[in-house]
Amino acid sequence: MMSHRLALSACALCVCLATTSEAQVLSNTGSVNLNATLAQSLTVSVTGGSTVNFTLVNGGTAAGDVPVAVQTSWNLTPALVGVVSLYGYFGTPSQALGSAAGDHIASTSVEGRMTTGVPVTFVPFVQTNPVGPAAGSLLLFTNVITLLNGVGSRTDNLDLRINLTGQTIPAGAYTGVLTIQARAI
Repeated sequence: MMSHRLALSACALCVCLATTSEAQVLSNTGSVNLNATLAQSLTVSVTGGSTVNFTLVNGGTAAGDVPVAVQTSWNLTPALVGVVSLYGYFGTPSQALGSAAGDHIASTSVEGRMTTGVPVTFVPFVQTNPVGPAAGSLLLFTNVITLLNGVGSRTDNLDLRINLTGQTIPAGAYTGVLTIQARAI
């Protein structure tokens, strides 16, 4: 019995010695500074109606066959930006659409409306704006940026028509490009 106690004491002593000989050692600490930046962004994409067809009527109005679906997305710093505005414009307002024969339809005869934006009724492209030419433009919407919507998007339908009321133009195929651009300020 004495030898069992002696053996048990020896085992307990071995366990205690093993634990103290495996003491933890730590190094000094190092640190890493992290810097991350996400730039502001503002994008426009035409998701539908990238080609609009008209059947022109001398002395009348011709509606486009499809609306132009425009998606505007932004990730902005509200402290730096107050509004996002969307504009449509023609590069050469006096020649918004032209034919191979050299005949033209001016931007004053092209009308647009965005029922979710500024012109809820048809308005001609005759405005001046900060992103396009001196004339031939149309403000489509203005969206105020707050702390709650610094990151956001919206999709709007732009309806177009060509109004030739009081005008007669030569027969032909007329083509042109409407530029759509957003501005944050």
